[in-house]
Amino acid sequence: MDTKPVNLTETLATFDDIYSPRIVARMNDYDVKIAHAAGDHVWHVHDDTDEFFLVLDGRFSIALRAADGTERTVELRRGDTFVVPKGTEHKPSAPEGASILMFEPSGTLSTGDRHEGEIPENVDGTTGHELT
Repeated sequence: MDTKPVNLTETLATFDDIYSPRIVARMNDYDVKIAHAAGDHVWHVHDDTDEFFLVLDGRFSIALRAADGTERTVELRRGDTFVVPKGTEHKPSAPEGASILMFEPSGTLSTGDRHEGEIPENVDGTTGHELT
């Protein structure tokens, strides 16, 4: 990984892929990732790690499902952060589009340890792509 600054706005402008995170930095055992979001992701869960989100642009929603099956949705705007606790089923979405930054342990799969149903075509099941 390069040791020079990365401009997030400029880097986001270099790709259009949706839900296909790019690794912009590494810190200890964590990846700092950015992604474009549009439409629905897939219900999924990360069994052993929390997931940090920062909305860089647009509006971003995260539906959360409790162990008893009840659901609630967290609505985020530009500048908002939210942490999905480990073991919590969640489904990100951005009906009008958004750009996000995430902190996750290196190797964390974007579709979680488990996911519900088929992965939509607009979701890239990846641990993140290196910047080129």
